[in-house]
Amino acid sequence: MSLLSVERVTAGYEQMEILHDVSIEVRAGEIVTLIGPNGAGKSTLMKAVFGLLRPRRGAIRFEGRDITGLAPSALVGRGLSYVPQVDNVFPSLTVEENLEMGAVVRRDDFRARLEEVLALFPTLVPKRRLKVGGLSGGERQMVAMGRALMLDPRLLLLDEPSAGLAPVLVDTVFEKIEALNRTGLAILLVEQSAREALRRSHRGYVLAGGQVRLEGPGPALLEDAEVARLYLGG
Repeated sequence: MSLLSVERVTAGYEQMEILHDVSIEVRAGEIVTLIGPNGAGKSTLMKAVFGLLRPRRGAIRFEGRDITGLAPSALVGRGLSYVPQVDNVFPSLTVEENLEMGAVVRRDDFRARLEEVLALFPTLVPKRRLKVGGLSGGERQMVAMGRALMLDPRLLLLDEPSAGLAPVLVDTVFEKIEALNRTGLAILLVEQSAREALRRSHRGYVLAGGQVRLEGPGPALLEDAEVARLYLGG
């Protein structure tokens, strides 16, 4: 059974329709990547899944239950976490304070979880009391992912986690994504570094014009000549 199932979803902003009958799925333990040109609807789909945008038609199910249109505050309690592309950390707060903000809806003692999350990102441990605004781009991205993990989700939504990072930091972020996936966490990923993302993904979807044009195993899409010509730069 699918962990996440998006079924013929149509969504957009005001009078503009961005997604047209989009269907995707994420199975337990998978990394699934969405690629496509700018304006294809990738981030819009993420927002629809996480309740930031209500679909006009279609259904979204998580673990078999209909979550269509539920607010993000309800979804985090069901096991979904989302890391947006921008404004995903609090620069004036410390690393530790950012992680604590990720646990704000928890009603239990989250200190043990905070230490577990820090252990996943050991480079942050000696900087736990430093303000995030002074960290590198890659470190800030780790803080953003760590904050999302404070709720111990079963599905993590990542929107362009490598955007604006130097190549060496892109590798680091992807290594962390793979490490998180090895713990059993399923990941739905929108990524501009499409080659790297597909190479590390179990499956992928190609979106264009607000519709799914192709889908298949990540490595197979990576080797597809048409995908390479249109979406991977040749």
